[in-house]
Amino acid sequence: MLRLLITGGTSGIGAALVRESLRAGHSVFTTGRDAGKLAAFVDSCAGLGRVGGVVADAGDWGQTADAVSAAHEFLGGIDVAVANAGFSASGDLADGNPEHWRDMVLTNVYGPAILAKAAMSHLLSNRGHMVLIGSTAGRKVYPGNLYTATKWAVTGYAESLRQQLVGTGVRVLHIAPGHVDTPLWKEAPDAFMQPESVAATVLWALTQPPGVDVSEVIVRATGQAF
Repeated sequence: MLRLLITGGTSGIGAALVRESLRAGHSVFTTGRDAGKLAAFVDSCAGLGRVGGVVADAGDWGQTADAVSAAHEFLGGIDVAVANAGFSASGDLADGNPEHWRDMVLTNVYGPAILAKAAMSHLLSNRGHMVLIGSTAGRKVYPGNLYTATKWAVTGYAESLRQQLVGTGVRVLHIAPGHVDTPLWKEAPDAFMQPESVAATVLWALTQPPGVDVSEVIVRATGQAF
């Protein structure tokens, strides 16, 4: 069974991945920014298996390093580190808030990089998996939307990291979901899938034989045009 660290695991894809991992018999440690929300979520999952968590900002190096240490202590090791935390700032490149852009870039771009750095020694020791949650927005663009640029960065970073780790036994998985039914949407998209479907795809990739490296998966809702 796997020992997973999942950032931003209290809602959306992250929460689904926590729950589905526990149901599959894995152990999970997760992070969130809101202490009350994190505690309530971890309590709600307690009956599913071994789960813990700590408050951490995915865009902060010190807090990320501390979260990795806490996860290692709680789980007894880390086999999988999932850079899931992320968000989209409202507004476009003309009327958006630059302070919100800064937070988004730190979380979406800087966050996966520092998680990989903090978790790398554990992943190398266990020949583990680094998972980056990207988006189909990292293949196309929304007009005037900086979020798409952050997800393009994740696409490039995942492949760069994969190449760096060739020969180490560590596998890098980039999951690029399309429209998912999460609080991100203010209006329902043309088609969307449930976050549990994305979680199932991640777990499928993680449980492939050691000689199989599923390095990138794009998964869309049937009927999604984007």
